[in-house]
Amino acid sequence: MASEELQKVLNILKKNAAQRPGSLEESRERMNKMAFPRQDGVSYDEVDAGGIPALWVTAPDAADDRVVLYLHGGGYVLGSLISHQDLVARISKAAKSRVLYIDYRLAPEHPFPAAVEDATDAYRWLLSTGIDASRAVVAGDSAGGGLTVATMVSLRDAGDPLPAAAVCISPWVDLEGVGESMTTNAGVDPMVRQEGLVDMAKSYLAGADPRTPLAAPLYADLKGLPPTLIQVGSHETLLDDSTRLFERAKEAGVDVLLEKGEGLFHVWHAFAPMLPEGQQAIDRLGEYILERVP
Repeated sequence: MASEELQKVLNILKKNAAQRPGSLEESRERMNKMAFPRQDGVSYDEVDAGGIPALWVTAPDAADDRVVLYLHGGGYVLGSLISHQDLVARISKAAKSRVLYIDYRLAPEHPFPAAVEDATDAYRWLLSTGIDASRAVVAGDSAGGGLTVATMVSLRDAGDPLPAAAVCISPWVDLEGVGESMTTNAGVDPMVRQEGLVDMAKSYLAGADPRTPLAAPLYADLKGLPPTLIQVGSHETLLDDSTRLFERAKEAGVDVLLEKGEGLFHVWHAFAPMLPEGQQAIDRLGEYILERVP
């Protein structure tokens, strides 16, 4: 049964969705201002991760040798080391892991493949510090969820050791936005609209084919990728991105698990401070990471 808090959060999101979008800079600033604050008792330490600005986010009981590389969402044009600072702290707590939270380059200033390059470089830097690939997990939400898949494909193709697992929260993997849920869930997802996705995709692609596998990993060869958890809300316009990714991964022989949050919207995890369902989903992905990296 849905919590009372869910309707309150939905009302807030619907009100925000009705506001004029403003410029890109205004949108970036608004995303930072809407971010939940840093958590007390969790350390946030700046680090240069092979040339990529990043934070080590570490809960008190996080294991030194279990690490999550986190790739934030924001349609490849939004997001920062502020926007997801509460979410990554909660993941650190749930997975008892240190989290390397990176500030990869954004479009349109830095279009595809800049984000993929930064994510793979940060992963390689992570291994260079002595972390074993078998103790690492790559995770991300929305565009960061798609980037998680693209990063693993890029690493596999380059012959790098792959992480123990991956976690994709509401991943965006189809840059054309042709999934049926784009239409069927348009009236119930207050977070994502097709027209906004198309604009973000154009900024990111900068003329590249929207089915380029490392940009839209729905079209990538997924063979040989590590075990992967996909979490998605049943009311998301991007629901079909997750279900199609799940089917493609399963066909490729990947040990993949799809978990659907009934009645939930895009990246509901980010509202965990207000929404019990958000914390429950984070706890579940923490369990999954601990199963894969004991």
